[in-house]
Amino acid sequence: MPSAGDSSLPLRNDGRLSLTFIGSGSAFSKRFFQTNLLIVKGATHLLVDCGSRAPEALHKLGRSVTELENVLITHSHADHIGGLEEVMLMNRYAAKRKPNIVITKEYQVLLWENSLKGGGAFNECRAGKYLNFEDFWKPIRPKPVPGDPRLCVVTVGGDLKLKLFRTMHIPDSAKGWQDSALSYGLIIDDRVLFSSDTRFDPGMILGFDAQYHFERIFHDCQTFTGGVHASMDELGTLPEAVKKRMYLVHYPDAAADDRQKPRDMGFAGFVKQWKEYSFP
Repeated sequence: MPSAGDSSLPLRNDGRLSLTFIGSGSAFSKRFFQTNLLIVKGATHLLVDCGSRAPEALHKLGRSVTELENVLITHSHADHIGGLEEVMLMNRYAAKRKPNIVITKEYQVLLWENSLKGGGAFNECRAGKYLNFEDFWKPIRPKPVPGDPRLCVVTVGGDLKLKLFRTMHIPDSAKGWQDSALSYGLIIDDRVLFSSDTRFDPGMILGFDAQYHFERIFHDCQTFTGGVHASMDELGTLPEAVKKRMYLVHYPDAAADDRQKPRDMGFAGFVKQWKEYSFP
């Protein structure tokens, strides 16, 4: 992995679609930070999730949270939102700016009221009013896709097209995405699927792949079956044609000691932290 003295992580490129996982580990990883993703296309960059160790990971890659222009959060676990307070406070009080955040109105209420308000709202009081979400952020609103209640779509920076889809993550008793708590995965430029955190949902994977014919799939995984993440064994039941295009991410530290195992199961392998995955 690069060190702090290496070249900074690029925030723009020649126009190709580029994905770099600034973290690739599970929520409690000590070796691989947490699964947070930087997407770059031309002059546009987007940080997908900002966990408690994301600011540290960015620092090691030569970047500051005050350089972030666009952020998207998939759900409210700490490994996906734990670094947001630093982003908010450093940008408001040091950089004097507001980053963009791609967020639905529904999820904005949930994120602010249940997670961010305590560390953000009460730093200032003017005319009896405390700060609100939009004092820290400039929201970019995804729009629902007509006829498909699972999807919404948004364009960031003029040329990065994202489709957000509801995932079946928590609680473990949910029967499908409809009765799951708000959480999202991404379809990126109709070329790449990033599941973010999800239980095994073969209908989602196979249905979207039949429609978009993904070049790559980056999918959540864990090493045992049960709980609120897809397991390697469950994902291993997918068709070989799908698995060979699928990289596994959000893995525990110990799993990465056997990087051959997912290849033996037919997958493309584990995601490599800080490696650029490029799509010309």
